[in-house]
Order: sequence, then structure tokens, then C-alpha cells
Amino acid sequence: MVQQYQSPVRVYKHPFELIMAAYVRRFPNCPLIPIFVDSEVVKEEHSDDGAIVFTERRCKVEADAPRLFKRMAGVDYLYFIQKNTLNRRTRTLHIEVVNESFSNRVIVHEICNYTVHPENEEWTCFEQTASLDIKSFFGFENAAEKLAMKQYANSIKKGKEIIEYYLKELEEEGVTHVPRWSPPQASPPTDPANGQWDKRSHKQTQRYLGDLTPLQESCLIRLRQWLQETHKGKIPKDQHVLRFLRARDFNLEKAREILCQSLTWRKQHQVDFLLDSWERPQLLQDYYTGGWHHHDRDGRPLYILRLGQMDTKGLVRALGEENLLRQVMSINEEGLRRCEENTRVFGRPISCWTCLVDLEGLNMRHLWRPGVKALLRIIEVVEANYPETLGRLLILRAPRVFPVLWTLVSPFIDENTRNKFLVYAGNDYQGPGGLVDYIDKEVIPDFLGGDCLCEIPEGGTVPKSLYRTAEELESEELRLWTDAIYKSASVFKGAPHELLIEISEPSSVITWDFDVCKGDVVFNIYHSRRVPQPPKKEILGAHGSLTSPAANNVQLIDRSWVLGQDYSIVETALTCKEGESVQGSHVTRWPGFYILQWRFHSSPACSASSLPRVDDVLASLQVSSHKCKVMFYTEVLGSHDFRGSMTSLESSHSGFSQLSAATTSSSQSQSSSTVSR
Repeated sequence: MVQQYQSPVRVYKHPFELIMAAYVRRFPNCPLIPIFVDSEVVKEEHSDDGAIVFTERRCKVEADAPRLFKRMAGVDYLYFIQKNTLNRRTRTLHIEVVNESFSNRVIVHEICNYTVHPENEEWTCFEQTASLDIKSFFGFENAAEKLAMKQYANSIKKGKEIIEYYLKELEEEGVTHVPRWSPPQASPPTDPANGQWDKRSHKQTQRYLGDLTPLQESCLIRLRQWLQETHKGKIPKDQHVLRFLRARDFNLEKAREILCQSLTWRKQHQVDFLLDSWERPQLLQDYYTGGWHHHDRDGRPLYILRLGQMDTKGLVRALGEENLLRQVMSINEEGLRRCEENTRVFGRPISCWTCLVDLEGLNMRHLWRPGVKALLRIIEVVEANYPETLGRLLILRAPRVFPVLWTLVSPFIDENTRNKFLVYAGNDYQGPGGLVDYIDKEVIPDFLGGDCLCEIPEGGTVPKSLYRTAEELESEELRLWTDAIYKSASVFKGAPHELLIEISEPSSVITWDFDVCKGDVVFNIYHSRRVPQPPKKEILGAHGSLTSPAANNVQLIDRSWVLGQDYSIVETALTCKEGESVQGSHVTRWPGFYILQWRFHSSPACSASSLPRVDDVLASLQVSSHKCKVMFYTEVLGSHDFRGSMTSLESSHSGFSQLSAATTSSSQSQSSSTVSR
């Protein structure tokens, strides 16, 4: 049920302009609202005559909630987006606020309006409406809605006090009158009704996104709206969303599918924090022969890779696939950032970059099978998560061995991407029709015959003394993998993935949050007083070898156990479809061992892309195609924390006592849980 609030009309016996002068003083923070921690302006636009000002702020608010809610949410601060449209001509201020945090679980929508009093133009009216709809919050949706609206209503009462506080502050400074806006004398007044403001907005769209047809713009709006309603976490920018639409020829369903998979991947690997948190190993700085170098003739960032000079075998043996993959991920993230910078510099949309690959020195050493396998995996990751980011690929000085490498990798590259490849053998890149057609002569690197100094490592052979054993590489890759908050597991037909949680105190709360990345699964919760045997880890790979922990599969329930005797079901089984995000909680009745199980349900849905998957090609002989993937996070709340939070909720809202009794009285109820998508 949606909770709504409608404030009575508030009248200030002061002119609109003076009220606006007082209103802006509450930013970036306000001492009268302690929970309002900070705010920053992320966008500001002015109409040509200055009459209309659009301001977008990102506001940081302290999460003023009971302890249980904070523990479940895992945050101390919430973020909101505030969009203000001030029209000095009509003397109005329209404010719209929506939540950025937990937007897939909670929908907060607030609208405020400052207008001139209809009977006295020296007075100002204020109206405010708000709605709150909590779709999913571990079974406490109704109680949380009512509690939040109660606190919200209390905070609104301070609104009038805040304006009056700043009015008094202005008066003490000698400001008692602010003149009304008047149009500039040098130019006639403009009217937003004639489309002037709309044209300006359209120009902004053209500058950052390019020319879009009405159908393409409609697809972008619909996909972004879907993200705001369903996606938890950072919402990608319009430029990046548009790349996925273009990759699927603006087929909304196909674009949504690959974008959903990519967002799950980004969350799993914490890609949004990669540039700030990951430090490149010194080996990469010394022997990875690639780097950014100015831009091409179209303003696209230019990346140069001297692949022929790179010791791919040495890097794989010394660093492992995971570090090389992270290096490529950081390159792509930096590319996205440089595209945004060049868009601002050149005043036109720059959404992709140019890559120049120099193959001088390429030989059979580069066709080392583990190195090719690593390359194929990198290509797959880039194709799936950075579509339409490569504007052009210039391959120079291709040797005779190049067709062999091309035969191996080309099936894994999308056809649209392959069409962007230009291959030059020998010195064909020199002269008309070559490099100078795409890159200004002044920035052609010195090692290609140009005059520009290119500060890219020359590479060389990685010393074998730096090679690491298979056990060391596996341990390193496991560490990189487990750095993520969310864990990943594979579910096979006949081989479920199971997670053990030991509970020593009844009435503890088990919470979970998981995404179904591939295929459909059935989710179960079991209880046993017996200690399960040490888990069997079945990490499957080509030829039975160990692979990345992404394929982790753990089974705990012994085949000899009898349901109803050795263990019991404590929750109704839940079928979860591919792409769904599931959250829930379970209040335990007994101490002992609880087992969360994800079991194979049906054949995975076909991918929107027709390209073969690297894992399927390399491991098809040993791994069953009946495989699902889940990414999960769990936490256990102690009974004392749980009851303490319930007490806080009861004191805040009497209507919550019934829910409290239902979840804490184990003598009357076997369990209490909720599962929300």
C-alpha cells in the first residue's frame, strides 16, 4: 500500500523573491535539519534570457531508522535526487525529489511548489505532497512505510521554521527586499511556451547523445525508467545505456537482457570502484605494452597496444588471468571516462574510442594455448559489458602468422565489431589511405615513423624467476574473487549449490539477497541438528582441471540423509527465474545447522547474442550444458539485535505490535520469513 502525505497550504507574508533568497541558504546543508548531511549540485542550466534556472542536486541524508533497518540495508546514509525549476518570470519554484538509494525496493516521490498568493502578490504560498511505496524490505514493508511517513510528517513541521530562520538572518544582514526579475534590455523577452526552453534541452541531448529518432529516444527513456524501477545500485549514464540499445539495434527486450546481465557483472566485480581501488602490479607497469595517446581525427580517445612486443606467456605465468582481465577492465573504464571528457571538450557526442594495435614482433610464441584462452575470455567480457565502445581498430604491420590468430579469435567477435577492423600488412599503413586518414600526423607515434613521443612501455621478456606456480596463481585469483561482497556459485543439474549457516541462538534472523544470473533455480531452506560433512567443492573446468571460483559448487546434504529424519524443510520452495533479484529473511525457531540451497530447475534461457561463449567452447567436452549461475549475499542478525529493533519499531508505531508478536513467538509459529523480488 502506498503511503501518501498532503500538507496544508502554507502562507508566508513575504514576497516570492525574498523567500527564494532565504530558501537557497539551506544548501549545501542546514543546521536545523541534522539528518540533512550534505548536498552537491550535479547539473545547472539557464534559459537564454536567465528567467528559468534548472538545478539538480544530489542530497545526502542520514538514515534515521531503527537498528534492524540499518543492519538490513547495510548503510548509514541515503541519497536523493532533487530537481528544482525556478521560473523568475512567473515567480514559481517547482521541486521534485526522488530517492537514488534502494530505488528498486523503495519509491519516494515528493513534489513541492512555491507560488505567488492569488489574492496578494506580496505573499508566497507553499504546497507539498509526498508518497512512499516500499516494495521489498525483508517482510517489514507496511511497518516501514508507516514509520517513515510518521517521521517524514514530523520533519515537515520544521519547514516553516527553517524559512523563517533564514528570513531573520537576512533581516539581520540588512536584506529586506529583493527586486523582481526583469528581462535583459539588450534582447526581447523569451517565452518558454514558444519552445525556447525545449530547444535548449534538445541541443543538450544532441551534444551528449547525438541525433536520436523519436523511436530511439522512446527506447532510451523506457529502458532508463525500467532501470530506475528495478535496478539496485548505481544507475548507468544515458550514454552507456544507449550503447546497449545500439548493440541490439534498439530491440528493447534484447538490450534490456544484456544490460541486466552486465549490471549484475559490474556489481559482482565492483567495477564502479575499479579505477579508484585497484592498483596495477608493477609487472604490468613494466611489461604491459599499451597506453592512451591523444585522440584521433574524430576526437575519439586513442589507445595504442604494441601486442607484438608483449610477452603474453610471461604475463599470464607471472600474473594470472584475473590480473590481466582487471587490467583490460580498467582500460575500458578509463575509456568511458575519456569519452565523457572529450564530449565536453569538443562539444559533440564522443561515445567510443579508437584502438591501434601494432603487431610487429608477433610470432608463434603468442599462440601459446593458455594465452589464447585468456585472450578469448577477455574478448568475451569486453563484448558482453562494453558494447559499441570501439569505434575503429587499426591493425598495423600484421605478420604472416596473423591469419592463424585471426582464425582463432574472430568467431568470438561480434560482426558489427569486426566491420570496424582495418588491417595493414608491412608498411601499407604509411601514405594515403593509411594511418594519416584517421590520426593527425602530429600525434603519430615515433615507433611508427611519426614525430610524437609515445610513452608506452617497450615490453620485453618477463623473467622466468617472476613466474608463479599454479597453486600461487589459483590462490591469487581466489583472493581477487573473494574481495567482492557478493559470492558467485554454479548450479548444475543434479548438483545443487548449498550454503551452511550455523545458528546457536533461536529467533536469530537469516537474511539473503541473490541474483539469478543464468538459468532458473529453486531456492530452499533446510534445518538439521546433524553436522554436515566437510563440503565437497566441485569446481569444474576443461579436462577436469580447476577453474575460477566463479564456477564454485558446494554440496552439503549427504545422499544417505532422509528428509524428515536427518533434516527438514523450514520454508516453502521458491522458483526463481533468470534475471530476477530476490531478497528475504527467515526467523529461526531452533538452534542447529541451516542449509540454503539453490537447485537446478530448467534449461537456461538462450542468450540474446548468437555468439559462442568461451566457457562453452573450451569446456563443452567435460561440463554439462545444464548449468545455472547465482550471485548471493547472506547475513545473520542475532536475536538480541532483532528484538531490540522490534522494540524500537513498536514504540514508534503501535500497529507494528501484531507483526512483532508473529515473528518472535516461536511457540505459536514455526517460522517467519519473506521473499521479495
